[in-house]
Order: sequence, then structure tokens, then C-alpha cells
Amino acid sequence: MLNKEINLGREKDQLPLFKNRTTELQRRLKDEGIDVLIMTDADSIYYYSAYWGDLGLEFGRPTLLVVASGGDVTLITPGSESLMAEAMSWGYDIAFYSDGVGTEWRAPLDKALGKNAGSLRIAIERDKIPAVISNHLNQEFSNNLPTNGSPIIASMRVIKSAEELQMVRQAGQVAIAMGIAGRDSMAVGVPEYEVSLACINAGTRKAAEIIGAEDINALMSPMIHNLQAVNSGKYTSYTHLHPRVKELVHGDPVYMCFCSICHFKQLKIGYDRQYFVGDADDRMASIYNTAIDAQAASLREMRPGAIAEDVHKAADDVYQSAGFAPTYRTGRALGFSSLEEPQLKYGDKTPLRAGMVFAVDGGITVDEFFGARVGDTVIVTDDGIEIATEFPRDLTVV
Repeated sequence: MLNKEINLGREKDQLPLFKNRTTELQRRLKDEGIDVLIMTDADSIYYYSAYWGDLGLEFGRPTLLVVASGGDVTLITPGSESLMAEAMSWGYDIAFYSDGVGTEWRAPLDKALGKNAGSLRIAIERDKIPAVISNHLNQEFSNNLPTNGSPIIASMRVIKSAEELQMVRQAGQVAIAMGIAGRDSMAVGVPEYEVSLACINAGTRKAAEIIGAEDINALMSPMIHNLQAVNSGKYTSYTHLHPRVKELVHGDPVYMCFCSICHFKQLKIGYDRQYFVGDADDRMASIYNTAIDAQAASLREMRPGAIAEDVHKAADDVYQSAGFAPTYRTGRALGFSSLEEPQLKYGDKTPLRAGMVFAVDGGITVDEFFGARVGDTVIVTDDGIEIATEFPRDLTVV
């Protein structure tokens, strides 16, 4: 079943999925004896409400999702976003506020919590809640401080639904299209930023093709955005340095990371590819192939029941056998957030399960000389893995 592709249909057809998630969340809150969960993280809010795209806290306008285990669900967001919020809603209550009017978001929050708020067991996303909101709650409930609800949310997001897995596959198509365009733009004299522009344009067009085929009236934007990591030459050892005006020269390795930029239908993807312009230095080629071998070792280890840290160890053994120091984690679970649980690193003893999705990397850095990188998005299936970003990783000279 996890290997089966499905037709996602129109955007509106997906709203019951968000409602069903919220119903399950309410059940889990009740089991934990929690009366109300206040969500403030944009990814969490989207996961349950299908609402996204508002101008948030950086503009002084927080959005909150208040979920009561007993039934009520309230989205609190700026009134300037009212039409968008109503169009995206699956039927929960929406409370709007305006800048400089009354106590702004605090009044609808107090109303959602009710007159007996002081006696409620309230949960928050402790590590993600903005200080302005946590300070308000701590002041209001100084004798009954909120508990941490993040583990409940995280546990729900570990195993992806069939619909989420299909979106992961679609996101993989977008990432691959970006990588091909970036590769094809590389040549002596081309500045790094032009490589990134090629990636962005191709990714946006591929995303638009997929979304448009499903729902021409979708509110979801196909635009690929954020600042990509693209670097070349010795600056590949700077890992996530952003594209500059530096022009590519003969023999340059060129690294493209898509993790912070390929966001499709709010899903985050893991994808990294690297190419060489005109020629590949023998030492660089050896380092690059070691990174490829390390990722391949970790992929061979991945299957239901495998332990997360053992997947990392498989890659780390390759690095150390080749004379390199232990490296950063081999992978991280992802979905609607760039970092979910579990992680492929020492100390994480979580068994892998079908339906988990990971970014799985290979990477070696030799300071001021070369950084070798490769990365893919991997779905754990019933009998192994499926690579959503499957595309050649062999050393390639362009």
C-alpha cells in the first residue's frame, strides 16, 4: 500500500485529511489529560488546519491554533487574512484581530480558553512558542504553567499517510527538475546565482504543472522560494554558503542543496547534487566517491526494524575506513517540517517503520579545499525503501 501512487484530486478534497488529523489529536490530548493545546508553529498549524501563508510574528502578527480535547477548534489570525483563512478552513472557528485594537490576539485567545481557563490543563509547543506568547501565558497562568504538547504532535507526524507519501513523491519530481536545470546551466563563466535562478525557475514550473493538473483553482502556490545553498570551488567546503557573483571556472566542483528551498505543498524535501565543470581533480574525485559510498551504505541498512543510529553507523564506518573523521548525522526525518523525528545519528535508537520519510546524506569536508555532498529523500516501505529523488549520483563532469 505504501508503494501505491494515488490521485490526490482537488485541494478541497484534501480538507477531510486535516480534520481527521485534528480529531485524532483531540483523542490523544484526552488520553494525556490535556484540556487544550495552543499551537504557534506554522508547520504544526498547517498540519491540522490547512491554513498557511499569513504574515506572521515577524510582522507582529502571530497566528495560533487552539485545540480543545473536548471539541472546539479555533484559529486566531490577523483580520487582514480573513478571506484566505475562511477559504482554507475545513470548518473550525476562526477569530480575527487587528493591529492596535484592544489587546490584539490576546482577547480571542482568552475567549477560546474560556472563563475557567485557570483550572484547565493547557499544553503548548514549548520549544517553538514565541516569547511574546509564552510570556503572556506565564503571566496569566502563573499558578498553573502550561505543559509541553510537542511530543504528542511529533508522534503523530512520524508515520506519513498515503496522501502525504504521494506529495513526497511529487516534491521529489520538483527537486529533480531543479537539479537538472541547475546542472544544465553550469559552464565556465556562469555566475553561481544564475545556477540557482535556473533551479528556481524549473522547480516553479514543475510544481505549477503538478498543481495545475490537480486543481486549476488551488490556493497553494507553486513558487519555489527561500535562499538556496549553491557554491563552487574551494567554497564547497563552506557547506551552505549561498550563491554569489563568483563565476564558475574550469575544474570547479559545484554543489547545489535544495533542502531549504524545495518546499512543495508545504512539504520539505531533502536533496543534494554536485557536478564538476570541465574536469574533476583526482583527489576531489576520490573524496566525492567516498561520500557516495557512505550514503549507499546507509541506504542498504534502511528497512523496517533497522535502528536509526545503525543507519548512521553504516555511513560513518565508510568515512572512518577512508581516513576521515566522524561526520554529522546521516539523516533526519522530514515532512511538513525540515526536522522531524527520528534522526539518523548516534544515540537515536528508534526502530525504522514503514511510512517514515528521511533526508539521507553523504558528506565530507576538507577545509578550504573541497566539500563533497549528496542527499536524497527516502521513504521507508513495507519491505525496504523507495527513493523519492532517485537520480544519478555518479561523478559527473559537465
